[in-house]
Amino acid sequence: MIQTEPTPNPNSLKFISEKTISDIGTEEFQKDSSQSLTNSFIKELLNFKGVELVLLSKNFLSVKKTEETSWNELKPMVISHLNHYFENNDEPILKESKKTTGPSNVDDETTKKIVDVLDTKIRPAVARDGGDIKFKSFENGVVKVELQGSCSGCPSSLMTLKQGVQNLLKHYVKEVNSVEAI
Repeated sequence: MIQTEPTPNPNSLKFISEKTISDIGTEEFQKDSSQSLTNSFIKELLNFKGVELVLLSKNFLSVKKTEETSWNELKPMVISHLNHYFENNDEPILKESKKTTGPSNVDDETTKKIVDVLDTKIRPAVARDGGDIKFKSFENGVVKVELQGSCSGCPSSLMTLKQGVQNLLKHYVKEVNSVEAI
């Protein structure tokens, strides 16, 4: 059974499944790159009218839609697409073969602390809202992150970034001065 939850972004909805959707972590896919995708589930979902972006995580996926499309129209299509997949497949949509590793630029202690705080304290909260946050770099006291899924383009994401993420990182990692989204 698929359940839905609203997110802080009115153009994004979280679809929750009791079955594993991704066993490789969180991955984001955008409509403009759908032609190069080999995963037919994701490709078909991105081809639905009004779907801009899809984020898949362990037990949920988030769909970000255009302003012109209504959830009344799109929501049943996404639920049906998910149900159809799981009726015909016993495995996750994203499988282990495409295992991703963490950031390759995590070699010093400060960066390791930053990634640890992001993974343990921030990522779970962002996931509850149907999004993800990925570490990109740390240089001269500035942490650069990428907001994905529901967080991408959300009206409250800048406030979350500055008041939540930045404050937490500054508290746990003294070397952090600010956080920026790329």
